[in-house]
Amino acid sequence: MTFAYAVFVWLVFFKFRWLRLTPAWGVTTVFIGLHLVLVPLVGMRFISPLTTDVRLVRHTVQIVPRLSQPTTVEEVLVTEGQAVKKGDPLIRMDARIYQYQVDAATAAVAAAKQNAVVLQEDVKVAEESVARAQAELTYKQSQADRYTGLAAQRAAPEAEAQRWQTDVLTSEAEVAEAQAQLKRAQAAYDSQIDGVNTGVLQAEASLKQAQYYLENTQITAPADGSIVNLQVQPGMVAGILRIGAIASFIADDDPYILAMYRQENLKFMEPGQKVVVALNLYPGETFSATVKDIWWASGRGQMMPSGRLPSWIDLPTYPEGRYAVQITLDDPPPHTPIGAEGAALVLTDPANPFTWVGQIALRTYTWKRFLYPMPF
Repeated sequence: MTFAYAVFVWLVFFKFRWLRLTPAWGVTTVFIGLHLVLVPLVGMRFISPLTTDVRLVRHTVQIVPRLSQPTTVEEVLVTEGQAVKKGDPLIRMDARIYQYQVDAATAAVAAAKQNAVVLQEDVKVAEESVARAQAELTYKQSQADRYTGLAAQRAAPEAEAQRWQTDVLTSEAEVAEAQAQLKRAQAAYDSQIDGVNTGVLQAEASLKQAQYYLENTQITAPADGSIVNLQVQPGMVAGILRIGAIASFIADDDPYILAMYRQENLKFMEPGQKVVVALNLYPGETFSATVKDIWWASGRGQMMPSGRLPSWIDLPTYPEGRYAVQITLDDPPPHTPIGAEGAALVLTDPANPFTWVGQIALRTYTWKRFLYPMPF
């Protein structure tokens, strides 16, 4: 457009001399020329914003052994960059010590269940002890009453009546002791949650924990994807520090593009708008996409808690802060690795003529990737 206008000016004022280039016509010509250049560029910034700060993002999982103690790696079942399916085994750790813990916990569960049966029998024994003590008390109370009456009639010695009274007191103490033993046995047996003895539940929880660690001696793929940054080798000890991963897993599902835009470019941008994307992996090609979300957050607005007052001169002023726009490809190409770069053009109003300038710029960018950067 600028070139055509320059040719037009040359023809009018220099070639055919239809008009004389006076100061007034010079100012007018420059004014119109600037508008021909600036108006499409300004319209493009708002109607069809273009950015080359684009990267393809995939969900990644750090592979970290989830074990209770440092464990030797026995076997690495995958290679660097290998594609795997969800559930495929990746790394196998030494499982012997965890199998021993499962065996011990299994025995503890059996012992706890047997102990629950013993507690139930203890309740029955305590109930029989109470019944026996009650019977003894009843018999001795009747004898004490009998001899007390006889002693009052001088038909029996007073000492015999006192002896039976003493036996009654002893039996009452025995009944109280038996009842206390019954309460103790009943309390131990009634220690339950949802009808299951707490000792059994505790033993079963320990067994589940031991089984959890045993299962984690084999690390499996969390989803369909590929393994990169494989740092583990057979014989090394893993699990000393859980902050360090031994491999990285890149998921195949739900890749998206993250495009960084200047703040003024977001004036008319909304989720659901159409996007044209160019990837450097595919020079000369464009792909249709959709704005999924605008991440209205920037680290420039975050201040860490401290006793120091904010000092605005300490904040960076360049480059200008940008916001991320999440974009999803409608039909992703077969090979879209994590971190792939390119350009993205958002069509806030596809029917607006300003989008033509943006599409020309985008296609110029992608065709230029055949040559730029040159290998020299």
